[in-house]
Amino acid sequence: MSTISVPAHDISVSDDVEQLRKAFSGWGTNEGLIISILSHRNAAQRKQIRETYTSTYNEDLLKSLDKELSNDFERLVRLWTLDPSERDAYLANEATKRWTKSNQVLVEIACTRSAHDLLLAKQAYHACFKKSIEEDVAYHTTGDFRKLLLPLVGTYRYEGSEVNMTLAKTEAKILHEKITDKCYNDDDLIRILATRSKVQINATLNQYKNQFGKDINKDLKEDTKDEYLSLLRATIKCLTYPEKYFEKVLRLAINKTGTDEGALTRVVATRAEVDMKTIKEEYQRRNSVPLDKAIAKDTRGDYEDMLLALIGCGDA
Repeated sequence: MSTISVPAHDISVSDDVEQLRKAFSGWGTNEGLIISILSHRNAAQRKQIRETYTSTYNEDLLKSLDKELSNDFERLVRLWTLDPSERDAYLANEATKRWTKSNQVLVEIACTRSAHDLLLAKQAYHACFKKSIEEDVAYHTTGDFRKLLLPLVGTYRYEGSEVNMTLAKTEAKILHEKITDKCYNDDDLIRILATRSKVQINATLNQYKNQFGKDINKDLKEDTKDEYLSLLRATIKCLTYPEKYFEKVLRLAINKTGTDEGALTRVVATRAEVDMKTIKEEYQRRNSVPLDKAIAKDTRGDYEDMLLALIGCGDA
């Protein structure tokens, strides 16, 4: 877990709210003050700040932020300020509305969140958009993409530590048969990935490697331009090694010509309180450069300051 939080006795919610209001007042906005407060408050504290801000000034903090901030900095602060379940609902809705075959955000939400967090995101989706995430995924996607994504977002995985090794061996064989036959959209293949617990899937994929001598994702690299296969590989990576999945998203976001701020913002906002320490270690291991140095080289101004504060490397 992240270290983002301030002990309750050191912080007054009303003081934070007053300071934020001050940051919006007068000539120009005090972005540094906004960063210094919000980047150091955990989800529960930010929720309290938002509720108190609304009751004190009769305006949603998000509306004030929208009015005062702009561009990538505004999006990062907004996503961070949202309750995690609301944030996931918002990102999922955005992903369905702007659906493209290369969009992996739905897989990210469905496969890296705990069963409980995914359920909370689905409840927040109902509250925010007056429909279900399953409805929108089914409506906006087609073919094999719909066949894979719908059960992934609709599942409620078992989260216990029990593993059935006999089942793992049997299902490793099923996966290998389907992949060898290039039946990538097979019902059983999707059933295994969409319903089994994460520890069971890990056991199955270890059996796959032991029995057939290769990681499953290597066998799914048959056609690197096939976007459905790419989504299938992302599904497996998110279920088994989320830190490796997110490291790659960050690497591609930062190292390409022109930064992909959308991906960078999303990963930092959604993982800062979850597993950012592990992601940073993985990034350093894979790239021989610390993540904060890579971000500082590629971003500027308040956006850079907020990103560095959230990954635990800022001065704010």
